[in-house]
Amino acid sequence: MLDLVKDETERIDSRFLEPACGDGNFLVPVLQRKLAAVELKFSKSDFEKQHYALLAVMCTYGIELLEDNLADCRANIMEVLADYLKLQETDELYRAGSYVLSQNLIHGDALKMRTRNYQPITFAEWGYLGKGKFQRRDFRLDTLTLSSTFSAEDSLFAQLGKHDIFTPTKIYPAMTVADLASEFDDALEGPL
Repeated sequence: MLDLVKDETERIDSRFLEPACGDGNFLVPVLQRKLAAVELKFSKSDFEKQHYALLAVMCTYGIELLEDNLADCRANIMEVLADYLKLQETDELYRAGSYVLSQNLIHGDALKMRTRNYQPITFAEWGYLGKGKFQRRDFRLDTLTLSSTFSAEDSLFAQLGKHDIFTPTKIYPAMTVADLASEFDDALEGPL
């Protein structure tokens, strides 16, 4: 099935969303293909290899209704990343990846486009700015999925520009792996 979108699976920054991700049976092979592309392009530089491998994870999204499946999906994806980069759970890059997955793999209902707390599903769009910095912008799933109806030829909204539809709900300052790992650590500690 992935061979049908082979070119996209080999693009490190190509985004994949599995609306019923289960334990990652679709997302794990997507990530493995992306990491193979990382290896081909960046194997000579550990710095670039690590950052582009994290970008591959950043471009992997899922929604899952069952909490235990979601936990398994996060663990399975992290296992692939950790094996590829030879990471330990205490490593900064491992913690950064765990934080990214906490934002990208959502406990919710894709059909209702709501989280388990009945909030609109929001995804973080991540981009690699280079030199170890990442940019995060948040978008609501319902807005993104409805945008396809805006572009239909006979639609009342056909004249809207993409900039009107794809406006992020929040833009974050550039972040490093250390910043992402710190966000993970803060989430573990919880509110004081």
